[in-house]
Amino acid sequence: MNENIQPIFILPEGTTRTTGKTAQRNNIMAAKLVAETVRTTLGPKGMDKMIVDSLGDVTITNDGVTILEEMKIEHPSAKMIVEVAKTQEHEVGDGTTTAVVLAGELLKKAEALLDMNVHPTVLARGYRLAAEKAQHILQNIAVPLSENDTETLKNLAETAMTGKGAEASKEKLSALVIQAVKQVMEKEQSKVMIDTNNIKIEKKVGGSVEDSELVQGIVLDKDRVHPQMPKKVQNAKIALIDSALEIKNTEIDAKIQITDPMQMQAFIDQEEKMLKHMVDKVVQSGATMVCCQKGIDDIAQHFLAKKGILAARRVKKSDMEALAQATGASIVTNLDDLSQQDLGTAGLVEETKVGNENMIFVRQCSNPKAVTLLIRGGTEHVVDEIKRAIDDAIGDVASALKNGKVVAGAGAPEIELARGLRLYADTLSGREQLAVRAFAEAVEIIPQTLAENAGLDPIDVMAELKAAHEKGQKWAGINVGTGKVMDAWKEGVIEPLKIKTQAVSSASEVAVMILRIDDVIAGSGSGKGMSMPPPGGMNMGE
Repeated sequence: MNENIQPIFILPEGTTRTTGKTAQRNNIMAAKLVAETVRTTLGPKGMDKMIVDSLGDVTITNDGVTILEEMKIEHPSAKMIVEVAKTQEHEVGDGTTTAVVLAGELLKKAEALLDMNVHPTVLARGYRLAAEKAQHILQNIAVPLSENDTETLKNLAETAMTGKGAEASKEKLSALVIQAVKQVMEKEQSKVMIDTNNIKIEKKVGGSVEDSELVQGIVLDKDRVHPQMPKKVQNAKIALIDSALEIKNTEIDAKIQITDPMQMQAFIDQEEKMLKHMVDKVVQSGATMVCCQKGIDDIAQHFLAKKGILAARRVKKSDMEALAQATGASIVTNLDDLSQQDLGTAGLVEETKVGNENMIFVRQCSNPKAVTLLIRGGTEHVVDEIKRAIDDAIGDVASALKNGKVVAGAGAPEIELARGLRLYADTLSGREQLAVRAFAEAVEIIPQTLAENAGLDPIDVMAELKAAHEKGQKWAGINVGTGKVMDAWKEGVIEPLKIKTQAVSSASEVAVMILRIDDVIAGSGSGKGMSMPPPGGMNMGE
């Protein structure tokens, strides 16, 4: 036998490969680190993160998904955890931190079982069973919500804002949020439809948070195109035009030869005549306000101003669509088609100075299906964080109305869920029982973290909570102010059921997925983040 056998390379040069236990450890480690990062922001006493990007832009927030997106995470399995937060943000709009912390904890508990030589597929099966059972338990403890239950809706919105930058003015803001969501809500055969994109959020620095308002219509971050135009139009008839009020340049290079100065004048006159014809079209339709998605020629501006028509140009497509929803106007692409039927109405259109910029307010629309929340605040960072809090509140109220079910917060549903899962685990035989038990313990991380962030002793708090739930107080939660057990429902800490069900399902899915990986093969190009931190990025690798 020849001893000098050449080693066989089946992977390209520079490929790193980790297998078996090491791969699992690394993946679990990365996921746990992500969860640890956002854990301190959970709950009303959660702290904020300040993230400075490579350009020096500062973000101050305690919104889970924002933190994870801004952090620019490189490690592949840590990225999977970030996806959980994104899904939660998409589906509900709130509870992103909860979902991530839960996913991290599920993996942490799994690690202990892996050390006891429980096979990953057994764990995965147990986690799936537990997640399924968890959905049933949550559905059973949830309380139905009707859209006329203003008190509960108010508590929902306020709970979403507690612990965020908007907390100081949560009463004012929650009222605005509920009004806005109810305004854009539509019903089809008793099915509630809410498109939260129809609630436009405009932020302007200046004033205080208390100056924020809900506009029954749309706020455009635009000026009038001509100073001679009226600043205010009562009972406006609004035309939405998706073509330019300009002379089109020919697509091909055309050469026009002019030999006589008179011809030059005729050419200019002809251009002017065409623009005047365009403006006449607008005037004939009876419009008193024009929003144009493209440009408006200087001469056309002059004619419009003479006719007393307020115009805005280069209006964003999304704003045009929102205006159509709010005013009932149709967006017209061909000017020759513009007729009275295409116009929308608004009680008042005015240009107002907000902070140091002009904005056009389209107000007093009758039953608008798109509205604007104008958010004010002392500095850029404050306004940004208020916007994130309002996004969460809108998501909560909308998903509670769509789903029609709510639960109390403050850690109460998690304790109840863990209790139900433990009873379920006892009915199972085999090793899956261990996995379901681990799942039950993992769920308890939420109330535990709430207690830790409030500076309380988690062990005492958890013992008291469990005792209360054993006595059948299903809404017993933590009062983070006093450190005692309270009836979360009576105290008005209320969340939509969808937050909990979505967090449980996405966290368990990603945990199962990561547990089933036993081999990480990283190509030389893509594996950079695994071993070498990128400049300015955050390395959560080895």
